Amino acid sequence: MDKAPLTDADMNPEDRHVMRFHLPYSHLISLFGNDWFALRAEAFARFFGTPIFLAVQTAIVAAWIVLNVSGLIRFDAYPFILLNLAFSLQAAYAAPLILLAQTRQADRDKANAIADARHREDLAVANDQRLLEAAEQRRALIAMVEQNTDLTEMVRVLTEQVATLTREVHQQIVNQAAERGGSPAATE
Repeated sequence: MDKAPLTDADMNPEDRHVMRFHLPYSHLISLFGNDWFALRAEAFARFFGTPIFLAVQTAIVAAWIVLNVSGLIRFDAYPFILLNLAFSLQAAYAAPLILLAQTRQADRDKANAIADARHREDLAVANDQRLLEAAEQRRALIAMVEQNTDLTEMVRVLTEQVATLTREVHQQIVNQAAERGGSPAATE
């Protein structure tokens, strides 16, 4: 029933990546340690909170009282001193185990909260880096669009100049041909 501490060797790469923030706290998985006593103590502490335990305890107490009140067996008369002693003994052993379990659970909860906080912080850092990269890419795209606009304007101006020069050259050819008295095709 005990879970051994997680190690890198026990996990595949995907699980190792997912649990990377929890691995430093894997020693807290077992409530009481990993030896025989620890395993039994944890099982015992867990059993106290189950419906089976409550049902069995209720049945034993009811049988105890019925047997002693009805007179079938008289090993513990009406004030049920022996039953009271049994409950006190049970409480004396159960309380420290339950408190120990609660303390260890609090330690595990704190460790998990720390691991989750580190994970959230890493996510925030990664998100900030992505935002900076996106802003830089946006600036680069704006600069490229501005350069493209400037180049387009230069191409328009040059195209107009080429068109103007072409008209001027054409006009000069036409004028020279008219001076010679022929068509521009005749001069070629």
